[in-house]
Amino acid sequence: MFIFVFNHKKCSVISVVKKTPFMKTKSLTELLNIEYPIIMAPMFLVTNTSMMIEAINSGIAAAIPALNYRTDEEFRHAIKEIRQKTPGKKGLGINLIVNKSNVKMKHQLETCVELKVDFIITSLGSPAEVIAACKPMGIKVLCDVVEEKYAVKVEALGADAVIAVNRNAGGHAGNLTPEVLIPLLKKHCTIPVISAGGVGTKNEGDYIMSLGADGLSIGSPFIASTEAEISDEYKQACVEYGKNDIVLTTKISGTPCSVINTPYVQSIGTKQNWLESVLSKNKRLKKWIKMFTFLKGMKAINKAAFTNTYKTIWCAGPSIEHTKSILPVKQIVERLI
Repeated sequence: MFIFVFNHKKCSVISVVKKTPFMKTKSLTELLNIEYPIIMAPMFLVTNTSMMIEAINSGIAAAIPALNYRTDEEFRHAIKEIRQKTPGKKGLGINLIVNKSNVKMKHQLETCVELKVDFIITSLGSPAEVIAACKPMGIKVLCDVVEEKYAVKVEALGADAVIAVNRNAGGHAGNLTPEVLIPLLKKHCTIPVISAGGVGTKNEGDYIMSLGADGLSIGSPFIASTEAEISDEYKQACVEYGKNDIVLTTKISGTPCSVINTPYVQSIGTKQNWLESVLSKNKRLKKWIKMFTFLKGMKAINKAAFTNTYKTIWCAGPSIEHTKSILPVKQIVERLI
């Protein structure tokens, strides 16, 4: 931006201010009424109430999987506590798994609507029911997508934004690079496009924003936070391993999921066995096989996240490359902004 000074005889440039990508975009900050265009991404088992509070008080949004709470009572208590400890702040989000494997979804949605969370992120299914329930309440709905055909569909349903899950994302990842996916979605959508995957520093965030992203969803850098209540082994793994140690596995949920390539992961492989693969394609059985695979995988991840076990299945994305120590959430946010 050029700043001019005028007098009677001449016009002179006195200074030049270079805008960064974070300054250039306001889409996500306006959509969620937050200070910085970043969402601390929902991480199954990892994200907790303390992390949410610290992130929101640091000026970003944050979302937590509803499935991180075993009961509706615990879920309600958490939402109320976050509200109480982030006075005057916006950006409280909930992640809902909207496919049929999540039998709790309808009840979780009812709780979100009743307590008026700020936004919901939908994953792994159609967001139609969520959008219909949230629109009248002013609750924003952001939908995970991995390609343009899904982005076009959710926009037509009334989604407020899409989260472009690229192949560098932690957990369930997409197939496309951010360089391909972001411009593709910007071409086909009129709603904000939030990029998920591959950001662990401000420079990486600036680069992704320069591709046209309207905001960032960042998860893996927050795994090794002091507020996370996972095992020290999981946190330390995020410090010691890097981007070249991340692999995709279909053994957890049947959908490609990025994990740290520990010796245990190497020993069991990353592909479904032939029987699981065949049954997953059967029209009558695939729903139940996927549910069984999901439940079995979640049990394994849960054990690895909270106990000292040799069965080390730890979800993470390539952005752990920049995790050099275990830090408070506030300091991680400062590194990103």
